[in-house]
Amino acid sequence: MVRLLQLNKIKTDEEMINIKNTFLTGEEDYLIINEDCDAYHGDKLLFKFRKNVLTQSETFYKNVINFAKSSYSTNRGSASGSNRKNVGDNPRAYSNVIGFIDGFSPKQKQLIRQKNLFFDHNVRPCRFNVDYFEKYNNLLPYIQEIDKNYHSLLPNYYSKQMNKKTLFKIADTSFTTITTNVNYQTSIHKDVGDDPEGFGNLSVMESGDYVGGEICFPQFEVGIDLRTNDLLFMDTHEYHGNFPIYKMTPNAIRLSVVCYLRQKVYEKTKDVNEEDMNYHINKIKSIRKS
Repeated sequence: MVRLLQLNKIKTDEEMINIKNTFLTGEEDYLIINEDCDAYHGDKLLFKFRKNVLTQSETFYKNVINFAKSSYSTNRGSASGSNRKNVGDNPRAYSNVIGFIDGFSPKQKQLIRQKNLFFDHNVRPCRFNVDYFEKYNNLLPYIQEIDKNYHSLLPNYYSKQMNKKTLFKIADTSFTTITTNVNYQTSIHKDVGDDPEGFGNLSVMESGDYVGGEICFPQFEVGIDLRTNDLLFMDTHEYHGNFPIYKMTPNAIRLSVVCYLRQKVYEKTKDVNEEDMNYHINKIKSIRKS
């Protein structure tokens, strides 16, 4: 049985502007969902939540966790609670990307300048794909499982995303990019950079014990208690953020995973054929080996 919710805005748009980029405390009196549920605002879908539909979480976790917590990012923008233009001053978050991303890393830019090179496409495979190719392949069943649920539960959104043709997608999926976050509380924000016609998704994997971390829609005062093997499809262009995460065991980890089509990756590579793609990727790999 899938619970059906019709939700109204509790806070006005003006009130949301005043609290965006701030953090939820966890003391808010929100309705928390922990069962299969479809939620709408009028005729607009807000989220679909399904319990225990994923089966490859353990394999994904084992292959990615060391990478996911190996380095931090200061480039999470409003999700980190920052309005600063200089990303180097932003709060640190253990947030990393897998798959394909637009733009080159600072180290790659330096090597490109040193070698006086030119690239036709300002898109690259992420470091994890290149340096940990076997582990990357081990992640694919989990990502493909999410993709199949996306196709099944939201066929209209899925079709629009699949019709954005680019060879720079994760194998047999509608996604170009995966973002992993470790023990990361996001502030109240709206996502940017993903497919505006698609629908966001979120899954988590847990190690040890913690409380909190619920993903919330503050304007509607509702949250979802997302746990291992659960899957949440959500309108990421509505304001959302997390409750704080409190470790009950010292090394507790909440690894969250977001799969999406990055709009600029699609726009910059939609006309690239397979030969050009392989040449481009091999050229990038040669820089890393130099």
